Amino acid sequence: MRISAVTLAERPDLIEPMWQMPNTWPEYMLHDPVADSYFEHLPTTFPEYQLVAVDDSGAVVGKLHSLPVRWDGIDDDLPDRGWDAILERGFSGHDRAVTRNAVSLIEARVAPDLLGTGLSSQLLLAARRNVARLGIRDLFGPVRPTLKNREPDVPMADYIARLRHDGLPEDPWLRTHVRLGARIVKVCPASMTIPGTLAQWRAWTGLPLTESGPVVVAGALTPLHVAIEHDHAVYVEPNVWVHHHLTG
Repeated sequence: MRISAVTLAERPDLIEPMWQMPNTWPEYMLHDPVADSYFEHLPTTFPEYQLVAVDDSGAVVGKLHSLPVRWDGIDDDLPDRGWDAILERGFSGHDRAVTRNAVSLIEARVAPDLLGTGLSSQLLLAARRNVARLGIRDLFGPVRPTLKNREPDVPMADYIARLRHDGLPEDPWLRTHVRLGARIVKVCPASMTIPGTLAQWRAWTGLPLTESGPVVVAGALTPLHVAIEHDHAVYVEPNVWVHHHLTG
């Protein structure tokens, strides 16, 4: 099967089919307040930075969201609030003459039946080419390591320090980035924050949540913080900043 990647600037007719792709995220991941404010506006505000993968039949089988941002050129300018903060930065002042000299990845997703086929790598390569075509040399991403959810109690810094015998990261998604020349910069410890009432979190997870303290939730990279006495729970997800410097 041949796959091709196009931007939504080239194919705005793919916006709706893109949104209709099967969503494999856990329900609670769809309730980040920052995402609620900005995510749906990516295709119309920054169409040239949204990639869609289509197969021979024209069906949408993958997508990659990104947006241009201002970067000061130093690692410390990559925020600890990762995903949430970079979305806010990208949309801040987008209607003014703000110089945007870098691009941040936001999400890459493929159709469930194509997981493990290398399509994620193809999308990442297409994003690198697209960013270079737009005249930008620095591509970042607050990456969500693929297998970290299997070990929610392990600190992210310890998790990303694990290397294979060939020196590449153990985590498959981090390994894909590094193989393509990316540099792992640092952990963004509060990349996404999802608060909710206990009733909301019970509905999102199906868990009883009857005691205060950390609770392991399916798909989460760290435990959920539950406070029965305050009738709320908060999930704070760490991600990992990676940096692709594009030289050609």
